[in-house]
Amino acid sequence: MKKIMFTCMISGIVSGFSPVVMSAAPVDGAAVFARNCSVCHSINPPPKSAPPVIPLANRYHEKFATREQGVAHMVAFLKKPDKAGAVDAQAVTRFGLMPPLSLADAELKAVSGWFWDQYNPAMGRGRGMGRGQGQYMNR
Repeated sequence: MKKIMFTCMISGIVSGFSPVVMSAAPVDGAAVFARNCSVCHSINPPPKSAPPVIPLANRYHEKFATREQGVAHMVAFLKKPDKAGAVDAQAVTRFGLMPPLSLADAELKAVSGWFWDQYNPAMGRGRGMGRGQGQYMNR
C-alpha cells in the first residue's frame, strides 16, 4: 500500500512539471487594463485622472502606420514614460506624466495591443470632431 501511495505522489509531482503545464497562457490585455490602468484611464471621455483610452488610441493610429510600431512604442513608453516620447504632449501637460509600470513584458505587450485595438475612427481626434454623434459611453 505504501508503495502505491508513494508512486502516486511521485507521478503527481512529476506531472506538474510537464511542458503542457509549464506553457504560459496568453495574457488578456483587457484584464491587464482593468487591473492596472482603469483606475486612471476611462475608456471614453470624460477623463478620470489620465487621458481616456479611445482618443489616445486614435492618436497612436495617427502617429504609427502599423500595430506593431504602435505597440512597440507604447510598451517602451509604459516602461519609461517621458514627455518627449508621448504621443500627446498636451495630455502630459494637462494630466502630468504617468508613472512607469512594473509589469512583465508579456503584460505590457498585451495591454498595449488591446489599447491599440480600441481605435474608433468615429471618435475623431478627441477634440470635438465627433460633433456629439458618438454612441459610446464609458464602459
